[in-house]
This record gives sequence, structure tokens and C-alpha cells, in this order.
Amino acid sequence: MADAQSIGTGTAAKPVRLRDALRQARIEAADRTGVVVDLRDAEVARLEILNEALDPLFAQVPDQVDLFDRGISQGDTPRLWIDVVAHVLMGRDKRMYRFVQDTRYGRIVLAESHDVAAIVDAVTDYVARRMIEREHALVATPLPEVEAKETEKPRRGGFWTFAFGFIVGVAALFGFALIAALRSL
Repeated sequence: MADAQSIGTGTAAKPVRLRDALRQARIEAADRTGVVVDLRDAEVARLEILNEALDPLFAQVPDQVDLFDRGISQGDTPRLWIDVVAHVLMGRDKRMYRFVQDTRYGRIVLAESHDVAAIVDAVTDYVARRMIEREHALVATPLPEVEAKETEKPRRGGFWTFAFGFIVGVAALFGFALIAALRSL
């Protein structure tokens, strides 16, 4: 009778116990987890370098502009948030910065580079565009008083229109009932 271990190999191998196999699997999982943690720490470190490079830009943003809430989020995918819809994350190779914006149609890549300066330039352009959009949104042109008075229309004929329609409807119903009664005779 052949051992279960030596069936495929043709040689007598020492029996592997489940406890030993589980121990080996745990060691391998811990090694992989350590690598993942190291990669995540490297991503966060690169994002912190970019965050520091953006300090001079955000120092120039006026205090009354509260569009931007910059910070690094720790999670499965670390991100450097610029505002609510735009953030920087690391690419698949963990060395490339990807500046993306979430839109209602999906995520779009605004810039992608290995160079911190290129991403700083892209974020600078984005911040400038957002500040201009804010200015345009805050500018409200009031309607001149003359136009406002012309657009106001009194709603006086509404009751009489309803009353006339009601009377016509009742008369039509009465007419249909009268015709139906005459036909049945």
C-alpha cells in the first residue's frame, strides 16, 4: 500500500500534517500582508510629498474661499483630496501620480505623471478654474425694477375659467343622459 504523499511522486515523502501546512500558510499570508502594508506606506509617503509641494499654492488661496478641503485619506487606496470631487491617487505602479475628478458620468483623469511638479501644475490649474467658477456663481445680476413689474401677472381669471368649465361639463353630462334616455324609449 502506498502512502497518500508518495502516490504522485513515486518516492516515500514524509507525511505533512495539517497543522504544519496551516502554519506555513499563515507565514506566507503574513509576508504578503507585510508587502501590502509596505506598498501602502510608500503610497502615503509619496502623497505626503505631493501634499507638502502643494502648501505654497493653498497658502495663496483666500481665506473666504472654502471650496478646498485638502487632506490624505487612509484606506484601501490612499488619496490626497483636493476638494469634494477631485483627488490624487497613485497609479498601478505605485510611482505615478493620477489626478482625477469624479463627475456624474464617471471618473476622468485630469493629469498623470511621475513628476511632482507636473501634478502641482495640474492642481494649480484646477484650483484656478474652480475659483473662477465660484466667482461666476456668486455674481448675480439683479433684474431691473421695470422688468420685474412686467413679469408679474395677476391671476384673476382663474376662478371664472373653472366655473365656466364646470357649467359646460354639467351641461354636457345632462345632454348625454337625455340622449341616452330618448334612445332607450
